[in-house]
Amino acid sequence: MASQRQAGTGRPAGGKAAGSRNAAPRNRAEAGKAQARAAARADRATQAGTGGKPGPAAAAAETGGPQLPAAPRWLVWTTWILSLAGLGVSVYLTVEHFTSNSLALCPETSGVNCTKVTTSPESMVFGVLPVAVLGLAFYAFLAVANSPWAWRLDALRLGGPRLPSVRTVRVASLVVGIGFVLYLVYAELFQIDAICLYCTSVHIITFILFCLVVFDATFRHAPPAANAPARRR
Repeated sequence: MASQRQAGTGRPAGGKAAGSRNAAPRNRAEAGKAQARAAARADRATQAGTGGKPGPAAAAAETGGPQLPAAPRWLVWTTWILSLAGLGVSVYLTVEHFTSNSLALCPETSGVNCTKVTTSPESMVFGVLPVAVLGLAFYAFLAVANSPWAWRLDALRLGGPRLPSVRTVRVASLVVGIGFVLYLVYAELFQIDAICLYCTSVHIITFILFCLVVFDATFRHAPPAANAPARRR
């Protein structure tokens, strides 16, 4: 009789079971969304009681995913102090480039000659922009990107879900910076045949910052989403 009723309705015998299987993932997805909305409401209530500090679900909603754990304090302050040191040296090199161009505390020997380096053709980018000015702009950006306030915004987007995060921009800028440093070191050793102590100090600072930022990007990850679906085997 059951087969006759199914034949009369024109539905396949396994239609009900297939519909149940298709409905199960939708029900799980809707349940996950409901849990996320409930967690966000709980976070807003927590935020109201803690002076405006967002909870993890609210932070995840703002960033488009789970929030990154806070960076270690030693990393935050080390990168900021190094960025300020690089900015200070870059300011000095820029001022000297447009004034006397006689750098103090830099001996003029066969291997070390700051004046020879800073007045060489390689000290200009395309013969127009001084390398010192480029370094000044680079470290002015890093002084902001590596500040304690910027480290707190690591998980936030710069203006929308399709734009890179502060963390991504920081890593990308130092990748470009270390590439330019390698070119400058090559120019000093093989084209100018002299080394500038001030330039070398900036190169070392850039290299240390590159290592620290890449280390952070490699080993500090956001926790997995609580409602993430399990992988199918």
